[in-house]
Amino acid sequence: MSTPIILDCDPGHDDVFAIWLAAAHPNIELRAITTVGGNGQLIHTTQNARIACTVAGIGDVLIAAGAASPLNGELHPADWIHGANALGGPDLPSPSVALDARSALDLMTDVIEGSGESVTIVATGPLTNIGELARDRPDVLAKVERVIWMGGSTGRGNATPYAEFNAWTDPEAIQLVLDSGIDFTMVGLNISHQALITDGVRKQISAIGTNTAAFGRELLDFFCATYDAAEEMPDAPLHDPITIALLADPSVVTTVRSRLDVELLGTETRGATSVDLHGILNRPDNATIALELDVDRFWRMILDAVAALA
Repeated sequence: MSTPIILDCDPGHDDVFAIWLAAAHPNIELRAITTVGGNGQLIHTTQNARIACTVAGIGDVLIAAGAASPLNGELHPADWIHGANALGGPDLPSPSVALDARSALDLMTDVIEGSGESVTIVATGPLTNIGELARDRPDVLAKVERVIWMGGSTGRGNATPYAEFNAWTDPEAIQLVLDSGIDFTMVGLNISHQALITDGVRKQISAIGTNTAAFGRELLDFFCATYDAAEEMPDAPLHDPITIALLADPSVVTTVRSRLDVELLGTETRGATSVDLHGILNRPDNATIALELDVDRFWRMILDAVAALA
């Protein structure tokens, strides 16, 4: 039985592969895509979600635009990794997939309230849209099965020494979601840096031979080049699809229950995620934390998904 999801994202190279995996995996029913400002400005991330679906022949998924900026302050996109349009590398086609007239919050509400079964929200960008749902429609969020988020880290960051980019962009939204009491899973840098895009992986994607695979290869080549320039990582980490893989096949990831807090005020640590893996603080557990990835199985899932699309 497939799990119905809303994918809240900020495409972004790795978000594209999360969209593709969600659309192609038989254990996932992708009911809607909502977008948020993060890797790029909202105008770009929304366009890129439509492009990702257009390239792969995904024409039956509703797409709506959400928050353009974090709850507090301005958006600072990750253009040093994703490029000025958040999807640097390939020539981007004009999307044929329509944009829904509803806001992300309204589309989420309609999908969740109109579903005969619980819907899971998978978030691969800043948690702004989910934070707004927790703040403005807690009655709707209470009907959500769980939230799985790519963001944070059990260790160091990548936007600052201590903060991962999605967490750093909108820590107040994280706090709202945690305070809601929703079943929450964090997929952080500590596990996503195990999903390295090696030269062998890129060759396997090219060998699929479809338009989707060719587009994906161009995305990964650009992504690896910018990661090499920014962090001396020639094999970039494919962060976001781990959220979908975890939901589609829980055996791909090992997890632990722990205490998760987010730093809101620190001069050097704003956006840092404090994961109390050893129970030092004696606070109640409030999150599931992803720790280890079955790398080979994960990449088989990605390759199978790309091969199943147009």
